[in-house]
Amino acid sequence: MLNRIARGGSCAAAVVVLSLIFVSTKPVSAGPTEFWTRLGVNPHPSARVNAPMVYDSIGKNLVLFGGYDGFNYLNDTWIFNGKTWIQLNPPVSPPPRSASAMAFDFKTKQVVMFGGFNGSQYMGDTWLWDGAAQTWTQATPATNPTPVTLPMLFSDPLNGHVEMVGGYDGFLYQNITWKWTGSDWKKLFPQNGIWARGAAVVANDFAHRKVVIFGGLADVNPVNTWTWNGVTWTEESPSSQPPWSFYTPAAYDPRIGEVVMFSGSSGLNNTWAWDGSDWLTLSPSHSPIARDSQSLAYDYQTHQMIMFGGEDSNGLLDSTWEWVAIQ
Repeated sequence: MLNRIARGGSCAAAVVVLSLIFVSTKPVSAGPTEFWTRLGVNPHPSARVNAPMVYDSIGKNLVLFGGYDGFNYLNDTWIFNGKTWIQLNPPVSPPPRSASAMAFDFKTKQVVMFGGFNGSQYMGDTWLWDGAAQTWTQATPATNPTPVTLPMLFSDPLNGHVEMVGGYDGFLYQNITWKWTGSDWKKLFPQNGIWARGAAVVANDFAHRKVVIFGGLADVNPVNTWTWNGVTWTEESPSSQPPWSFYTPAAYDPRIGEVVMFSGSSGLNNTWAWDGSDWLTLSPSHSPIARDSQSLAYDYQTHQMIMFGGEDSNGLLDSTWEWVAIQ
């Protein structure tokens, strides 16, 4: 496995109370036919880890940026249209980085990217992707969050603006919640704050108009589940949880009304789903081998959940997988 400094910039030891880590014994969810299938897509991005990927509602495709290929920090931009990967050549691109985060802002109709690590520096710049013009623009906010790697970005469940929490600044894991207003970052002061962490599992739970966060890296036990309703953070008490997961993406699947994650940071190849109150182990008929640091997003145009890249026990990956859920 790549060391954490190379792949994401986090070098602090994550102190975890192992006795609090527990694995689900709950029966698997029933209903749709579910499986992972590998797509034979060429060309495709090179093998890499920690490249953020998100659905762009304006371009109506998935957008992937940068990452780390084992030797270099990357700044290439790719889109996936449901059938093929296409490398774009925008006139301006963000500097190379790994472990940044992206989310789509439903108010401004742009993808927002923040943070990351370039091998020596924690990034604190904000970039906007225009899916119609297929261009990157560096934003110039009056207020900038602390430069971090491994932050968690998501869309506010109430107003659709991008928000951010956490990350690692080279010394400490963060727990500040920020809102992107369209031109500036605004620090939020929720009544309840999430425990500091970075590299956590995060996704919008559109069925319940909340955001769910699980696991991550931290100085204090991160093996817990939190939800954000646009106003405050709540620590949930699910009857079951995945094993400790980090460098693990997740995405909402409208076909089953649940958030789906493929857990690999514990050496397992389990597929999990968050149903709004509990974590369920799914039982796909076919699964990839265990991996972490992959990219994952749901394409609302083609109705596909796509996973790309990551790292397994043999090295970095350049394969494209689709999560199939047939009702």
